[in-house]
Amino acid sequence: MAKAEIKRPDRSDRRSVMAPLRRWPAIGLALVLGSAGGWAAASVGLPLPWMIGAMVVTTLASMAGAPIAMAAGLRTAMIIVLGVMLGSGFTPEIMAVLGEWTLSLAAMAVYIVISTATGYVFFRRLCGYDPVTAYFSATPGGLNEMVIMGTAYGGDGRRISLVHSARILVVVLTIPFGFRWFLDVAPTGGLGVPGPSLSEVASVDLAILAATGLVGWLAARAVKLPAASIVGPMLASAGVHLAGWTSEPPPAEIVAAAQVAVGAAIGARFANTSLAFVLRALRDSLGVTIVLVIITLAFAAVLEAWLGIGFGPLVLAYAPGGLAEMSLIAIALGSDAALVATHHIVRIILIVVVATPAFQWLTGKKAEEEI
Repeated sequence: MAKAEIKRPDRSDRRSVMAPLRRWPAIGLALVLGSAGGWAAASVGLPLPWMIGAMVVTTLASMAGAPIAMAAGLRTAMIIVLGVMLGSGFTPEIMAVLGEWTLSLAAMAVYIVISTATGYVFFRRLCGYDPVTAYFSATPGGLNEMVIMGTAYGGDGRRISLVHSARILVVVLTIPFGFRWFLDVAPTGGLGVPGPSLSEVASVDLAILAATGLVGWLAARAVKLPAASIVGPMLASAGVHLAGWTSEPPPAEIVAAAQVAVGAAIGARFANTSLAFVLRALRDSLGVTIVLVIITLAFAAVLEAWLGIGFGPLVLAYAPGGLAEMSLIAIALGSDAALVATHHIVRIILIVVVATPAFQWLTGKKAEEEI
């Protein structure tokens, strides 16, 4: 589809879409559909049921034209919960082996270069994307930042957004099943998520966890950390747990709710888009995702043989999914969530910091819009 065929909303359109009273019925519908999908997936024993179920149902609803949306604030709140959950996995034992991750973290830079170059060639040669859209669609992460930067340099922001969203959708749908079928790893916990039930966590621990998430998020925003809603709470939670102020993770019911919100947010990205355009984005993204997963498996195999880190955690650490989504998968599968989250944070930081200067250096192109 040519770029001219895509109608971009003007400023008045964006203001009306963002009006809270108009959006809440659509947000409520997304949460209802997502919860129903999560419950159905949990009932049949699917891996990562609350996120996959919510994601599948809301994606299908979006493609069918259902008026659904997700509140950015609600998703942020649920991502904060996930950050606190990840921080609870940083124990003294984990900190003792942190140095063993140095080489695999350094290898992430090589992975990003190879993946971006391969994706760029794929989108240019096989999909016919213009150079700007191809480049900012090819990075293995940084959805929001790549949409902003790609649009500023004259790329097709809507296509970039859909390609990245579809990549996350494909990865989240396939990785848990791959772990179940090939590595015999199944989700833990009665709800399909680990952790104690809400009734088993003392009020004082709940208060500490809530305060940790809020303070960590605000502090990360203040210093402009990338992915502040998950990185800040994770660091604050790690400090609280290492200090021994609490040993509890967030309750399983709240983590399940976080899965629903994150899954519904992915599905809602496909709203207000023609079915033909969505299917093309899915086709293009599926092709490049297959290539990226092959690269991921190769890196995981080499690093396992070289460093002795487990193959499963390395696959999750390098998989081209979102930080929040891959961290949820690591938690649900009982994998080394701290290792996975740390690698994805490094990946996001590298992409956000390096991708745009590298594009300027390679092309000599300047931004067409103020960033």
